[in-house]
Amino acid sequence: MFKRKIYNKIKAWKDNSNGKTALLIEGARRVGKSTVVEEFAKNEYKTYILIDFAVASKTIKELFDDMSDLDYFFLQLQLQYRVDLEIRNSVIIFDEVQLCPKARQAIKTLVKDGRYDYIETGSLISIKKNVKDILIPSEERKLQMHPMDYEEFLWALDDHTTTNLLKGIFAAKKPLGDALNRKLMRDYRLYMLIGGMPQAVNEYIMTNNFKKVDDVKRDIINLYEDDFKKIDSTGRLAMIFEAIPSQLNKNAKGFQTKNVLNSYKTTNTTILSLISELKDSKVVSVAYHANNPVVGLSAYKDLNQFKLYMADTGLFVTLQFKDRDFTENSIYERLLNDKLSANLGYLYENAVAQALTAAGNDLFYFTFTNLEQKRNYEIDFLISKSNKICPIEVKSSNYRTHHSIDEFYNKYSDRILNRYIIHTKDISKDQDILCLPIYLTQFISQKEND
Repeated sequence: MFKRKIYNKIKAWKDNSNGKTALLIEGARRVGKSTVVEEFAKNEYKTYILIDFAVASKTIKELFDDMSDLDYFFLQLQLQYRVDLEIRNSVIIFDEVQLCPKARQAIKTLVKDGRYDYIETGSLISIKKNVKDILIPSEERKLQMHPMDYEEFLWALDDHTTTNLLKGIFAAKKPLGDALNRKLMRDYRLYMLIGGMPQAVNEYIMTNNFKKVDDVKRDIINLYEDDFKKIDSTGRLAMIFEAIPSQLNKNAKGFQTKNVLNSYKTTNTTILSLISELKDSKVVSVAYHANNPVVGLSAYKDLNQFKLYMADTGLFVTLQFKDRDFTENSIYERLLNDKLSANLGYLYENAVAQALTAAGNDLFYFTFTNLEQKRNYEIDFLISKSNKICPIEVKSSNYRTHHSIDEFYNKYSDRILNRYIIHTKDISKDQDILCLPIYLTQFISQKEND
């Protein structure tokens, strides 16, 4: 099993909760939830039962119809799974719990009983169709599990030194030299191409073959699209999902949902519902327009103006070449060596969105107009830090100007802590703008003394 940061968060829940809450781990399918939870159960408890509702028998599911006799309930579970449960030293795992809503509802009763711990895992778990007829337990604590971040990816490659090196580089904020930056950029592009889905990472380690890695990622994408079709038989969710690369490439003010769904009659209410379902799937990340760029960005979130990013940039790479039967190794090699002729600015933008999300940031962007110049400007990302905001622009390697971030400073200088440009070049300063190579994005939202 790959080392995952969420393991320590689960351990903190176990130590602090002491059976008073259940833990719900949400995340996209194939992100590694079941693997890390079962590994945790093996290491941290004397015994455990894992109920996988994707394959659980009718007999098991029917146990949750009547929770009035918990002695009978636990007896049946132990008989069915041939496991002896020990009070306060066993955990019961509800895997893919969204497939059995009554099991999720039972959490309230089970936690109150207090004999054992409970961990739930789920994908598409907040979809109203799955929970409309049940009482959502207030005894749940939630953890979000993301694809592997860059540090976890390096751990998988048995590299336990690079991240500390990068932390030191970010703290020093001094140029590295072209040779070292090129090497570090190539390493990071490898992560961007493979992504953070454990199956894809494992395939790369086992085969060192991009074609086989791409096959794994295509299988995951097909699985997601099948899920979307089950939720929305009209195919609209799948259409929105597949349009993410092309919409980012258009560099519009927001995702043009009505243009993507031009064969359907869509209202703003319908669009909000579709985007909510996509967001709940954890397959995509939503960046909302902030109508006022100030600390407390969530209070100024515009639900009708947004951008969509793939939660995993490796899947994004495969999705953008989905029109081919397969993505040839040559394309991956050219991407890895930064030799592909296509403008890949939107690929880097997706990678920045993934890094910011993994670091715990909600995603916001901002657009504004200079009426005198009759010109529109856009800040790719805004984050809050130390009671101020930090604008972030993502640039291609050959950028020469940064009008948007300059105009933003002229308009909102009293609100700004730091300004960042994320690109592929070495560390530099342009006026008071800190220009960082993309592999340092993960440290932007950390406290300076972290």
